[in-house]
Amino acid sequence: MNERIQNSFLFIIPTLIWGSTWYAIKFQLGNVDPLMSVSYRFFLAGAILIIFCLLFKHTMRFSYKIHLLFVLQGILLFGMNYWLVYLAEQHLTSGLIAIIFSMAVITNAIFGAVFIRSEITWKIAIGGILAILGTALLFKREIGLLFNKGTVFSAIIMSFAALVLASLGNVLSAYSQKRKIPLLPANAFSMMYGSLSVFIVGLIIGTKINFEFSFSYLMSLSYLAVFGSIVAFSSYLKIIGRIGPAKGAYATVMVPIVAMIVSTVFESYEWQQSALAGLPILIIGNLVAMNKIKPEKLFKQWK
Repeated sequence: MNERIQNSFLFIIPTLIWGSTWYAIKFQLGNVDPLMSVSYRFFLAGAILIIFCLLFKHTMRFSYKIHLLFVLQGILLFGMNYWLVYLAEQHLTSGLIAIIFSMAVITNAIFGAVFIRSEITWKIAIGGILAILGTALLFKREIGLLFNKGTVFSAIIMSFAALVLASLGNVLSAYSQKRKIPLLPANAFSMMYGSLSVFIVGLIIGTKINFEFSFSYLMSLSYLAVFGSIVAFSSYLKIIGRIGPAKGAYATVMVPIVAMIVSTVFESYEWQQSALAGLPILIIGNLVAMNKIKPEKLFKQWK
């Protein structure tokens, strides 16, 4: 299988999985505090991945400096980021949060340029403006409720904060892969450290430590750990390592479409005219940023 086909699969896998995991998170909310649910999810994912790496004899010995990278990546990508997401999903539909995370194309490009000297092109800038406009249109109704319902505003802020943390984690993974640190062991340790970080936070702030044995909770936890964490993140971070954080984030562009369909069917999301206009603008903006749509060719056709 040539590299182009492999890259296509690496794009498709997280797109389809993450399009549904945003909704699966809903089943983690309720009796168990979101902080604990995040900890359980990534502890399970990390444990499974460590066992897999040991069985297939992956390198598992790293220096303490490398482990510090794993700790930071775990906190950013598998810890605090998802805690904010779980909190936000108590007030926003899963599709809307997926839309915010599709803007990783922009944030990945910015952080990639700052930390690992990735290139930012004028197309990324134009795409970013379109993406922000599309997001504003999608959230027109929610923005109108800000003054009447502060929790909605807080949830939006938490979602964007989670996006920033996730993008920093993406860039850190790209940096680790450039240093030839194997991806699967890195993910395994990072997930365990992320789980531990949020569990410690829970102990510090006095979060109730409990567990739910309902069918919906156990099934959603298993799906999120195995598919949403191990399979999707392994594919996504692999493509980021191959082609860079900005281009790799293209995998998130189509996630909102899947997520919004799921949200419409299962969460009764009601589409406003502004949202119908905003979604294609957001997607076009991301495609421009990813150089999948070439504005210069469109301009030549209009001349």
